[in-house]
Amino acid sequence: MSKKPDRKTAMLHIIEMVKDDFPFDDPDRQICGTSCVGCPKKLLELIETEIMHWESVIDRGEVPDFGEISRFAKLCKNVRRGLVRNGLVEKEAAPLRN
Repeated sequence: MSKKPDRKTAMLHIIEMVKDDFPFDDPDRQICGTSCVGCPKKLLELIETEIMHWESVIDRGEVPDFGEISRFAKLCKNVRRGLVRNGLVEKEAAPLRN
């Protein structure tokens, strides 16, 4: 049976996944087009700010509670949905079913 991560590790894992998935350095995110559905530039700036905040909190030795982890994960999920609508992130494939 696998051991569940502690709260600090869980938050750092979410941050790592977001950094790997979101196009923070993509020059296309800086361009506002006529078909913009939610501003990807502002969405990514919001997530960057949250990541910097949580990395700073964790560096100070503080540990996020479950509610904070849940809210951050939900925010990232919602921002990802906006990035998918704007074509900056690929929609995940449907899970395989037996």
